[in-house]
Amino acid sequence: MGWYQRNIFPILIDRGMRNPVMTEYRPKIVPQASKTVLEIGIGSGLNIPHYSNIDRLYGLEPSKELLKKAAHMVQSAAFPVDLLEAPAEDIPLEDHSVDTVLSSWTLCSIPEIKAALKEMHRVLKPQGHFIFIEHGQAPDSQTRGWQDRLAPIFRTLAGCNLNRKIDDLIVDAGFQIETLETRYLKGPKFLSYHFIGRAQPNDSSFFAAS
Repeated sequence: MGWYQRNIFPILIDRGMRNPVMTEYRPKIVPQASKTVLEIGIGSGLNIPHYSNIDRLYGLEPSKELLKKAAHMVQSAAFPVDLLEAPAEDIPLEDHSVDTVLSSWTLCSIPEIKAALKEMHRVLKPQGHFIFIEHGQAPDSQTRGWQDRLAPIFRTLAGCNLNRKIDDLIVDAGFQIETLETRYLKGPKFLSYHFIGRAQPNDSSFFAAS
């Protein structure tokens, strides 16, 4: 990991995740999590104050620098928190060990997204829930064109893939989407098309794996 990734990138991520849209939606999305929760990409821990009905939180984050910031948020948590320094493609938890997986503005930044979603499926209990709020591929061709053109730049500077079709990726990983809201939130159109929803492991995928 280079100097930029160690020293500058975590600061940019922390500041970027504090924007007004994210601040508005955290209290709406995070409290949906319950019981034993795995948060993918906990970052600097900005979701921690919004959990309200959980027994334990596992916070997954590959950045040591962001985990240091999250450790300060953990101190005021009313529930046990285990911070895990690991990538989403290799989650250090047992099969079917969590009741909720939560991902907020994280799936765009995972290098091997298909492998990561398979890992989330693996650790989630059969009756568990995957809760997500993510930006991704827009429905209109003009915005998609800008996303495709800008994707290499954002991937290099911010590790962000602008044009992922989030709902399709989730279904392809073996989940069945229960609820899904798709719409533009505030901000530039190439960044602001969102997928907000809940999914469960598909029963047939568990049968096939057994």
